Amino acid sequence: MPADIVHLVRHGEVHNPKRVLYGRLDGFGLSELGHRMAASAVQALAGHEIAALYASPLQRAQESAAPWAEAFGLPIHTDDRIIEPTNRFEGKRMDRRTLMHPKHWHLMRDPSTPSWGEPFADIAARMLIAMREAHERIDSGEVVMVSHQLPIWMVHRAVADKRLAHDPRKRRCSLSSVTSFAWSDGAFIEIGYQDPAVELLAQSIDLGAV
Repeated sequence: MPADIVHLVRHGEVHNPKRVLYGRLDGFGLSELGHRMAASAVQALAGHEIAALYASPLQRAQESAAPWAEAFGLPIHTDDRIIEPTNRFEGKRMDRRTLMHPKHWHLMRDPSTPSWGEPFADIAARMLIAMREAHERIDSGEVVMVSHQLPIWMVHRAVADKRLAHDPRKRRCSLSSVTSFAWSDGAFIEIGYQDPAVELLAQSIDLGAV
């Protein structure tokens, strides 16, 4: 039998004093609060049989995976397919001045794809393939995959058969949240969402999500 459940875990808060959209840029690790958030996510699944651990190659995901590795005695398997999407606004502050500048208008011509970065459909496809392979790779137990907000949200919408284009302000995928999926009748279904860092969110400045 393959894995019982695949949990998609978002990383904790990033140290981002300039408040830029960091995307795939190097050098963006967790803040002190982010480390506390990552630890709280592990507590949400204390007592579960976590049999495999995967993480995006980005620093914030690797650091968020570290408490899982320590708690369950697991190596961190790096999977490029669960990385943050590309985004042509990387390194910029996402404020009104940036969005209203004429040189950026062409990047916003088609929010449904989107025109500023990796297509939503491609994000969902690579995530689901990575989940399927991780699910099939172990005989029993559960899998944790530490990823990013948009990839996790694309899986949520894809398995619910919802349109992938969406309002980013309405994503239900907080820092260090845990979204859980089970395999049923040849496809993943979402079976739960937990927000273990909810008490820490009021202290966070989460401006780097794509």
